[in-house]
Amino acid sequence: MKPIFKLIFLLTIFIVNLARAQDNKELQKMADDDQQARMSPDTDWNLLNKRDSIRRVRVDELFEENKVKTAKDYLNAGIIFQHGNDTIASRKAVECFGKAIELDSTLNRWWYAAAVDRNLMRRGKPQIYGTQFIKNQTTNHKWKRYEIDTTKVTDKERAYYRVETLAQQKEKERLMNLKSIASFAKENSIDKVVKLIKTEFKKALQSEYNVTEGAINSFGYQLMNNNRDNEALKIFKLNITLYPDRYNTYDSYGECLLKIKQTEKGLKAYRKSLELNPDNENAKKVLNRFEK
Repeated sequence: MKPIFKLIFLLTIFIVNLARAQDNKELQKMADDDQQARMSPDTDWNLLNKRDSIRRVRVDELFEENKVKTAKDYLNAGIIFQHGNDTIASRKAVECFGKAIELDSTLNRWWYAAAVDRNLMRRGKPQIYGTQFIKNQTTNHKWKRYEIDTTKVTDKERAYYRVETLAQQKEKERLMNLKSIASFAKENSIDKVVKLIKTEFKKALQSEYNVTEGAINSFGYQLMNNNRDNEALKIFKLNITLYPDRYNTYDSYGECLLKIKQTEKGLKAYRKSLELNPDNENAKKVLNRFEK
């Protein structure tokens, strides 16, 4: 074979293999739609269940057409099967997530642990990782971790699959049953909200409201997204006072300051965030943009 033809042949093989390695765009869109549909507070669950069913049928067709090939394809297929309503779908989810991380272990391994637990739960068996929480509908309607067999998986294995330790799961259950700051804020002024947060913070494990760093931060963003920037600023500033060693509190505070045009104070907050966490890429981007 002449060198030129050999080169063309090798280039053709390379292009064919590259095409085969590309992620399935249709699968990606279906998985994105699946996740987006669950983010709305006004979700029509009957309609969503119908759309979930249609997506699962289409994924089965893609498997038959040999169009599920890459690690990301298997991950996306698993996401769609994960929201099925029977053990057939939950088994397929386990298989898809298992194949995905076999092909690429850098993908989010939590999906596999969650699929295993959900599959066990649907079969009436105890979960093993501890990803599934259910609401007790017969008594107090509180969240509770679904029954778990703690002998099957170690905390080290849980960490590998990005699942909380058993101790962390107990704390997660406690936090899930706390009242939200937003619920109190519906009928109270921002100053009363600030006072509540301070009071609840002092109660520590005895608190009735969720006043963790993340919960306070989320409430601040709710305010900011509704253009209540000055109120949001009070919440972010309080979060810094309560959690002075957390880089994310300064990051959010800085973002709010920049939004209301207090640039120097905002950049100072971002510098503090970067000092606390030198790997904070968001702070780096913001500072680079303003300090060129």
